[in-house]
Amino acid sequence: MSPVSQSVPEFAGRVAVIATMHHKEQAIAPPLASSLGIQPHVPNDLNTDNFGTFTRDVDRPADQLVTARLKAKAALDLTGETLAIASEGSFGPHPQIPFVPCDRELVVLIDLANHLEIVGQAISTHTNYRSQTIRSLDEAFAFAQAVGFPTHGLVVMPTAAGSPSAAIAKGITTESALTAAVETVLAASPTETAHIETDMRAHLNPSRMKVIAEATEDLVQAIVRRCPRCDCPGFAIAQHNPGLPCAWCSTPTMLTLSVTYRCQRCDFETVDKFPAGTQTADPGNCPYCNP
Repeated sequence: MSPVSQSVPEFAGRVAVIATMHHKEQAIAPPLASSLGIQPHVPNDLNTDNFGTFTRDVDRPADQLVTARLKAKAALDLTGETLAIASEGSFGPHPQIPFVPCDRELVVLIDLANHLEIVGQAISTHTNYRSQTIRSLDEAFAFAQAVGFPTHGLVVMPTAAGSPSAAIAKGITTESALTAAVETVLAASPTETAHIETDMRAHLNPSRMKVIAEATEDLVQAIVRRCPRCDCPGFAIAQHNPGLPCAWCSTPTMLTLSVTYRCQRCDFETVDKFPAGTQTADPGNCPYCNP
């Protein structure tokens, strides 16, 4: 047993159900097992697509965190275990640099035995999240080359104005499958267009899988951090406080100045300044120097 697992007896040796059908256990299981002594288990009959799909054919039932909780609770209900892990990803503008796309991954641990919920998070700009309207095979293959195909999968579907009779083609990882999907959608489209996008499911997107692994490492760090007052595991970041001053003019920016740690059991708090290790912000992020 590792030193870390000895310091978190609440989890050592317990089975943790990982709520996934897209092989996220490849990123989540190793750090949980090696650092905490948890025994990961993936249930066979849990359909996580019921909680939303990136292709929008099934809407996500709630926000990112609540959806991850729903997945974890579904895994607990299915297996009868008391410890579950679930993750949920979201793609869009970076929260602090809006013109840069990012991947935000949450990994949630729910422990019924100890009445705990602990969350790990990673935000990365290393994502191939992209989409495009295309009118030809040449445009489709140019898009594919730009996003890391065939290592990263693709999705082809009708455009908003296209024919709904053309089915969504997911998990495209070969040239022949891409050709067939694009030709089918283009032939059915009254506008002679198709929509192509990256397949953001974890097992078909190595870039995303790396960010899930980073979020899991953040979860582990949150778990092993114990409350200074009551010794509860999971003394985690509860709030990022903006206001890091500009290096040129000292105007507060939207970048993080400090983080607040809070215990979910006794509500004890501490505030740590400059969590990124720098005391000033690049002027490019300043609303005065770079309006």
